[in-house]
Amino acid sequence: MHLFALAGGIAQGAASLQAEAAAEPGLVINGFWIIVSAANFLFFLFVIYTLAFKPISAMLSTRRERIEQGLKDAEQARRDRESAEQERLAALAEARREANEILARAQKVAQETRDADIAATRDELERLRTRAASEIEAEKTRALADLRSEVADLALAAAGKVVGETMTDARQRRLVEEFLAAPAGDARN
Repeated sequence: MHLFALAGGIAQGAASLQAEAAAEPGLVINGFWIIVSAANFLFFLFVIYTLAFKPISAMLSTRRERIEQGLKDAEQARRDRESAEQERLAALAEARREANEILARAQKVAQETRDADIAATRDELERLRTRAASEIEAEKTRALADLRSEVADLALAAAGKVVGETMTDARQRRLVEEFLAAPAGDARN
C-alpha cells in the first residue's frame, strides 16, 4: 500500500504543480513528467531491444558468419583450383616428356633395326658375291679344262695324222701335259 500512498502524493504534487504552471504563462519544465517520460522511453527501448534488436543482431551475426565462411570457402576453392591447374600442367608436361622419351627410344630402335638390316643385307650381298665369284671361277676353270682337253685331243689327232703314227694313250697324255705345262711363248715354237 505504500506504493499507492506514494503514487497519490506524487499525483497531488503533480496537480499542484500543474495548477501553478497554469497560473504562470510561458515554458515550464516539470521534472516529474521528464522522469516518467524517460522511464517510459527506457522501458520501451528495453522491450524493443529484447524483441527486435537482439534477434536482428543475432540474425545479422549469423549472416555475417555465413558470409565470412562463404568467402573463406571461395578463397579455398580458388587456391584448390589454382593448385589443380598447376598439377594438371605438371602432369601434362610429364606426359609430354614421357611421350618424347618414348618417341626418341622408338626412333633409336628403328634406326638400330634399320642399321642391322642394312648390315645383314650387305653381309648377304657380300656372301652372294663371293659365292658367285667362286662359282664363276670354278666354271671358268672347268671350261678351260674342257677346252684344253678338246684342244689337246684335236692337236693329238692332227699330229697323229701329220706324223702318221699312232700314239699310245700314255704317250698322248704325257705330250698334252708337257704342252699345257709349257709357258705360252714356248708352246708356239
